[in-house]
Amino acid sequence: MKTEGNVLTNQTKPVRRLVTVDDAEGWSRKIFDGPSPDVRTDPARPGYSATRIWVTDRTPARIGGITDTLHLPHTLEPPPGGSVCRVITFPPERGAPRVSAGDVQAFFATMGSPAASTGGAGAPHLYMQRTPTLDLCLILAGEITLVLDTVEVQLKVGDTVVQRSTNHAWSNRSDQPCTIAFSSHDATT
Repeated sequence: MKTEGNVLTNQTKPVRRLVTVDDAEGWSRKIFDGPSPDVRTDPARPGYSATRIWVTDRTPARIGGITDTLHLPHTLEPPPGGSVCRVITFPPERGAPRVSAGDVQAFFATMGSPAASTGGAGAPHLYMQRTPTLDLCLILAGEITLVLDTVEVQLKVGDTVVQRSTNHAWSNRSDQPCTIAFSSHDATT
């Protein structure tokens, strides 16, 4: 990521996706190896990218006959009974363009989950959100602050979060991008 004036430009490294399968003879092989084709950005946050890797539409997941799943509708939440794996890069907030409530609503609409947004007047962060999911999160690079209703938690490379459908936001207050791997699973209370 580089800075031009006061605007961060999106130069996020593509996320390599390797998909494997057993062939008709039972030998394992790769059927896809390259950048994931499903990348969403947020115009209000230059440098933000959400890369979808794989989606399942049930548990247990189907293996046979499935060669790709990115044709399934794009939402923050996985399909009922399913899961979604994605890698998200959060740009630094410091020095970034000012984000409006309308920008945030547009972002959640683009991500296919307009009802997930819980930010607004009085919220701890504009990008607060809640989804009916169990999210397993691994910080791959950088640092980030997990903003909850009652506390903020600083996270760094190697830290993990088990997020259980809580209201939250991710706030990058450092001067470097932060990349997180998410495995989100449909959940009930």
